[in-house]
Amino acid sequence: MAMPRSLWNGTIAFGLVRVPVKLHSATESKKIPFRERHLTDGAAIEHRRLCVKEGREVPYGEIVKGFEVSSGSYVMLSKEEVTAVDGADAHVLDIEHFVSGEEIDPIYYERAYYLSPGKFGDEPYRVLHAALRRSGRVGIGRFVFHNKARLGAIRALEDVIVMHAMRFVDELVPDRELEMVKPDKEPTKLELDTAELLLEQLDSTFEPQSYENTYRDAVLQLIERKARGEAIEAPEVPPTVREDDLLATLRASLEEHGGGRRRPRPDATRSSTARKRARTRGDG
Repeated sequence: MAMPRSLWNGTIAFGLVRVPVKLHSATESKKIPFRERHLTDGAAIEHRRLCVKEGREVPYGEIVKGFEVSSGSYVMLSKEEVTAVDGADAHVLDIEHFVSGEEIDPIYYERAYYLSPGKFGDEPYRVLHAALRRSGRVGIGRFVFHNKARLGAIRALEDVIVMHAMRFVDELVPDRELEMVKPDKEPTKLELDTAELLLEQLDSTFEPQSYENTYRDAVLQLIERKARGEAIEAPEVPPTVREDDLLATLRASLEEHGGGRRRPRPDATRSSTARKRARTRGDG
């Protein structure tokens, strides 16, 4: 398999050490590729950029970014002018601190990227990777990517350095802005003990391969049914009701999951897909 194309060539700086790196996407979309079509005849729908004043389509070369400074008054910035703000260090991730990974709330993580060595970067890359892995620490710094300032967190996987693009603290919506209804009463000790027992019963190790995208499979099956001419009806959504006896529901949950026994670890069972493949091969 070919290496994913480089999205950004830059440098990681820690102390006086410079590590040339290339940035590659560590994820890929598995969305179903729907295309907008006309309801009646299925003709393709196109989205075009039109000048409201002139009523004509505008080519990309004539488009700039505008910021409204007062009603109807805009400051226009070309792509080159916006890039000028990046500065000489735009492609440098300058590590400001090394922290324990456990200190970082996952809410700050936005997207993951792989970092590979850039030109003349093999040796310092390996040193940084080994130091990160031995210490278990995460490097935090700032960089510019796609004309946006970002926080970056670098950490070591088994063979590669991964970087997480992070959100700044002012990009998080404060939870105090949520309309939280104050409960009528606090949980009882028996409710808490039973809920904790249920959590222990469902305890397991995290095995990402055991979680399948069943929704995507269901949508593909729905498309096949529609292609065969079947009528598709949406199921009725049951109404939300108040839980009259929470303790009874918790106890019923315990019974459903084995009457107090923990479920098997994911590595002790095979996923539904694995079982289907085994039956197809005739080995399970």
